[in-house]
Amino acid sequence: MATQSNSSTDNRITYETDGYICLIGLNRADKRNAFDSHMIKQLSQALTRYENDDNLRCALIFAHGEHFTAGLDLMELQDKWDKGAFEFNDDEIDPWGIGGKLRSKPVVVAIQGTCFTAGIELMLNSDVVIVSDNSNFAQMEVQRGIMPFGGATVRFVAAAGWQKAMPYLLTGKNFDAQTADKLNLVSEVVPNGEEYQRALTIAKEICTAAPLGVQGLLSSAQDASRNGAKSALANIHGYLPHLFHSQDAKEGAMAMVERRAPEFKGR
Repeated sequence: MATQSNSSTDNRITYETDGYICLIGLNRADKRNAFDSHMIKQLSQALTRYENDDNLRCALIFAHGEHFTAGLDLMELQDKWDKGAFEFNDDEIDPWGIGGKLRSKPVVVAIQGTCFTAGIELMLNSDVVIVSDNSNFAQMEVQRGIMPFGGATVRFVAAAGWQKAMPYLLTGKNFDAQTADKLNLVSEVVPNGEEYQRALTIAKEICTAAPLGVQGLLSSAQDASRNGAKSALANIHGYLPHLFHSQDAKEGAMAMVERRAPEFKGR
């Protein structure tokens, strides 16, 4: 059964746990979950709390209301660009993975309705993205006098390829869920209303895997994404001693021999 830690309606982010899963909800539905400075800070705090809780193995980010997010609340943020609204300390998780501490555990995202600008960049910095077939997207910063600064200039292009990405980045025009799928921006498109449950199912599947193995895999993939294949391949054997000598590795081998499901402890 889920346990909820935040109850105040003033909270821009809800935080619950369900077994090994951390459920993080965007909770500003009256503003289509637009990110103001308070919501950005609270999302970072929620992800940092998840990162630091050894009992949690996967996070699921979802949205309350009909829409995932309208993007940035530009009016509220206008005088905060140079006041640290997007700066994170070395012990804080940056939801967009630009600064702060690099997260070590997986994040799944469930999206419905509108998902603009910072919402696209948030999902591009996650590991699994499930979207409703009614979702609509736009990386429209150039239509607001600015540019994407949450990772789209790198991750959108890396996922879709230069020629596929630039028509959307340079114009800010809308695209639908099916186009997002073709551009390799999402993992899966599901019927409207099924996105949360499908994302939760995948989060639960991730939680049955060995936590140390999942974290090692994620770290190696992040190394490749940030530093290139040569760096990641050169470092990959560095993960092995810790993994092969873990209790979970022994449990995985015994479970295979005994033909049963493994019970991993993250040790």
